[in-house]
Parts: sequence; structure tokens; C-alpha cells
Amino acid sequence: MMNRILESIFSGRRIAGCTAIVLIVLWSQPAICQQFSPPPQNYGGFGSGPSLPETSMQPTSRIASLPPGNQANNATIDSAIPPDPASLPAVDAEGQNADAAMGASIDVGNLVSILREGGVLMLPIIACSLVLMVFVFERALYLRRARVIPRPFVRGVIEQLEQQQLERDDAIALCDENGSPIAELFTSGLKKWGRPAVEVEQAILDAGERVTGHLRKYLRLFNAISNLTPLLGLLGTVLGMIEAFNSIAKADAMGRPELLASGIGAALLTTAAGLCVAIPAYAAYAFFVGRTDRLIMEMDSLAQNVVDLISAEAIQGNSGRARSRSRRNAA
Repeated sequence: MMNRILESIFSGRRIAGCTAIVLIVLWSQPAICQQFSPPPQNYGGFGSGPSLPETSMQPTSRIASLPPGNQANNATIDSAIPPDPASLPAVDAEGQNADAAMGASIDVGNLVSILREGGVLMLPIIACSLVLMVFVFERALYLRRARVIPRPFVRGVIEQLEQQQLERDDAIALCDENGSPIAELFTSGLKKWGRPAVEVEQAILDAGERVTGHLRKYLRLFNAISNLTPLLGLLGTVLGMIEAFNSIAKADAMGRPELLASGIGAALLTTAAGLCVAIPAYAAYAFFVGRTDRLIMEMDSLAQNVVDLISAEAIQGNSGRARSRSRRNAA
């Protein structure tokens, strides 16, 4: 049922329909990510929440008011209770820079943050990912076995030809009505009905080249995306590293690894994004190439069966067998 619905919606407009599906999925992506977003930084009372009461921060005054015996027994309270913030040493500039670098870390769970930190070359990578999704949907619809080689149609045509229940014009009309790629091959062979097998095979081979071109359409696009996006990611990483080192040199921040780490992390985003697009693209290319080759081999075998049934040699053999059968029946 779903196949009929998809076929009726995307018939002749597969690319537009697949583009609409991809846009709907991307439109719902923020709502999905929001459900799985990490909790806030101070969730559960941890982090920079409200300070503890002052009585809990001054254990020494309470211990001093106890009797001497109790002071010895409760001496470990000093180490267990946090000290007074006023007694802590001041944080130096290097510590502030470290905190700033930690605060400037990239939120990998936020798509907008990744795009902003990745730079300009993230745009062509995202464009390649959208193109990949659209044409993966399109090829998945087009290369369905039920569409390329409909088994009821193939079985009916071959059985009727074997039983000599179909004439040339009736068989051609039946194939034109079906309109599948295998029907196109059958039509090319049926137009050479009664000719030598070489001529019938040549007609099927010529039609097979056109059908194969349609089946392998857009496969080179998958291969191009799988090779192009890692190079775009590598270029973005190199440019980001150059920018990070220039910023560190201008800020006189050599020897501070936290600042260098944040710049390198931002530069590596494009490489990660390119690989995230290239790996599915190559997997889709290998999958659809394998499926196309299997369909072509099966169509070639079925077309050869038609050649053996409608060629001049086959017709002469059938007529000779029919005459011998009639003589035996008469005798």
C-alpha cells in the first residue's frame, strides 16, 4: 500500500517529493534534539549555585566554643566542611583565562553552534548533505525491484510466449502498457519478431544501454560527494588552524594549552562534518551500484529468454516440432 502511495505521489516528480521529505525531517530536527538536550550547567544544585549559610562556613568558631574534650573528637570537621571563600587565594589571570577557555568550549549537541564555529566551509558541506539525502530517497524509490522487474508481468509474458498465446502486436501493446524498464527491453526485442537471433539480441542490447543509463543515474553524484566533502573538511581545518595560531601569536598566549585546544577544536569541526557526510555517501554509492548490477544481470537473463522464444531459429524449431507432432498424431 505504501509503495502505491509513494508511486502515485512521486511519479514523474521524484526529486521534488524527496526534497519535501528532507525539508520536513530537517524542520522537525530542533524539536527532536530539544527532547534529548543535556541539562543546564547548574542542574541539581551543583556548580555556581547559592552559597552555603554562613554558620556552615565557619566551623572553627563552633569548635572553639566546645569543651576541650569535644574539640579533639571533632577535629576532623575542619577538613570535611568547605573553607571560607574569603580565606581562599585570589585566582590569577592564567586561571581566569583557563575558565574562559572552558566556557568557550563548543557545544557539539547544538547544530547552530557547530555551524557558527565551523566557519564558511560548513555551508557547502551542509549543502552536499542535503543533496545526498534527496537523491538517496529518489534512487531508493526508482530502483525498487517491483518497479524495475515486476514479476507478475514478466511471468505472464514469458509463459504466454512459451505457449504461443501472444502475437507480436498484442505482446508489444502489453509491454507498452506496463512501462517498466524490463518491458522496454521486451518491446525492443518483440519489434524484431521472426528475425535472426543476432538481430533480436542487438536490438535488446541497444535498448539495454539506455535502460542501464537510467538505472545508474545520479550514482556518480554519490561518488563525487564522498570524495569532495572530506577535502572541504580538510581545507576548513587547515584554514582554522592557521587562524588559531595567528590569534595565539597576536595574544602572546604561547604556553597556554587551553587556548590552543579551543582553537584546534573549532578547526576540526569541518573535518568531522565532511567525514559525517562522506561515509554515508560512499555507503549509498556502493549499495546502489550493487543493486543496479543485480537488476541488470537479471534483466539480461530474462531478455535472453525472450530472444530464444521469438527469434527465427526458435520459430522454425517450434514449427518443425509442431509438424512432427501432427504427423505422429495422424499416424
